Order: sequence, then structure tokens, then C-alpha cells
Amino acid sequence: MTEILVLYYSRHGATAAMARQVARGVESVAGARARLRTVPEVSPVCAAVEEEIPAEGPPYATLDDLKACAGLALGSPTRFGNMAAPLKHFIDQTSPLWLEGALIGKPAGVFTSTASLHGGQETTLLGMMLPLLHHGMLLVGLPYSETALLTTRTGGTPYGPSHFAGPDDALPLSEEERTLCRALGRRIAEVARRLDAGRE
Repeated sequence: MTEILVLYYSRHGATAAMARQVARGVESVAGARARLRTVPEVSPVCAAVEEEIPAEGPPYATLDDLKACAGLALGSPTRFGNMAAPLKHFIDQTSPLWLEGALIGKPAGVFTSTASLHGGQETTLLGMMLPLLHHGMLLVGLPYSETALLTTRTGGTPYGPSHFAGPDDALPLSEEERTLCRALGRRIAEVARRLDAGRE
């Protein structure tokens, strides 16, 4: 099986809902499966100590999850136009994988959720791409053949899926947002499957 890591941080549940839709897209591709993983909170004053297994949701990601995956979907809420600190903290620890070139040539895509419609979705997505480029990953976006990009009145960008959660983080994913999340998962899985077939 071609395994795609769907790695995300979610504070209020919107990014987690997107991650589940991305995973559905991955698993719509024959021979592909999704591995959902999250990251723990960070502390503003010292290193936070969390249980190895969270109380709910998927397990916390390890560097081995990244090393073993055939592709990556990376998701974060937007924080002032950037990815959230807990996800950045995890990414900052991936230097050992960079040193051995463990992620070179693997497809990757990004997704985000914001409380405001113009709250930095695109800058967050572009910023999340930067460490993936440093790792030599192959970025997968959303082409305009995904017609939900043309009809959405909420989130959705060619750089990756986005979600408008509203100021109270209460808005569910729109139909277009769900469609675009699944499209990203499907595209990453399809590219990873083709790359795997080329190595056989």
C-alpha cells in the first residue's frame, strides 16, 4: 500500500475536519491509504509534557511517520498569516530527515482554516510550503479543473484547500471545501502511486 501521511494541528476542530476529508480523498485511490497524525500543544514558558497518546483523536506524529510515508498532506489553522506554532515546532525538529534526504521526491500538499475570510489563508499555505521545498518534496496544488475553485463562496485556493470557520469557529465545512480537501488527498495519492510504479 502507498501510505500518505495526513499531518495536522487543530485547536477548535476545523483543521481536523479538513484532515479527515483529505484522508477520504487519499483512500479513494486504489492501493493508497491515509495515516492521520497530529502534534501536541507547545507551552509559552517551557517544553510542554504531554502523554504519548492524546486523549482523543489520532496519535502524535513521529519523525518515523514522516520518513516512512510516500506522500504528505500538511494542515494548520492560520495564525497571523502563518502556520500555528505547534506544527512549526514539529517541522523544526525534522533536521535529521533533511540531513539524510529522507523526504526528497515525495509529493506534498497543504491545507488551512481561518476564522476570517481574508485572514491570511494564502500566505499560510505558501509559508507551509517553504520547509517542504527545503526537504526536496514535490508540491501538489489544486488545478482549476477542480471546478469547486470556481464556485466556492467560502474557502478554496489553487495553493491548497482552505476553510472559512467564522469568528466563533462554528461554521462547518462547505460542500466546496469538502470537495477540495478530498481532491488534494486524491492528487497526492495519485502522484505517489505513479512515483511508486516508476520505481518498480
